Amino acid sequence: MNLTVAHISPAGRKAVGTMSNPSLLILAAWIVHLTSWFLPALEVQDIRAPVAGWKAFRLAACAIWACEDVQYEKPGYAVLGTLSVITTLLFVLCSPWVMARGSRLLRRCSAWVAAAAFIFNMHWLIIFGPQRSQLAIGYYLWLLSFFLLAIGLFASSRVIVSATEQLDEARISKASEPS
Repeated sequence: MNLTVAHISPAGRKAVGTMSNPSLLILAAWIVHLTSWFLPALEVQDIRAPVAGWKAFRLAACAIWACEDVQYEKPGYAVLGTLSVITTLLFVLCSPWVMARGSRLLRRCSAWVAAAAFIFNMHWLIIFGPQRSQLAIGYYLWLLSFFLLAIGLFASSRVIVSATEQLDEARISKASEPS
């Protein structure tokens, strides 16, 4: 499935572009990720107040960015929180660049990084243990965004290959035609 997008230039000419499935998956990943920042990611049991995704990001960063009255129970949790912050920063800062300028190999490697981030970020389910019901929709959407990004990047790296293969085949057939 391709989404056809028409653009009209100032001169009134119409140009048609298509957005492929991988691009749609990556766009969906970005929309889901952005949405997760504004929805409740967890509910603090002591005060029964929802914590928005952006605030959960800030709390996870407390090990490297000092927070008032926030301490991790174990040093390992501080490391896990910091690594989650890094995965989010990679998502936000690197995925647009990879999509805009990334080679097939870079997209494939980035897809593996996004898949690893998805698996890694499930550690919050383990850390919360019996209190995992405190995790809210924002967390699950944030986690889903890594999965969608990984699938989109894997698919995108294959699309580039098939487009390159088609170009090569066209060159070969053109070169083999008698003059």
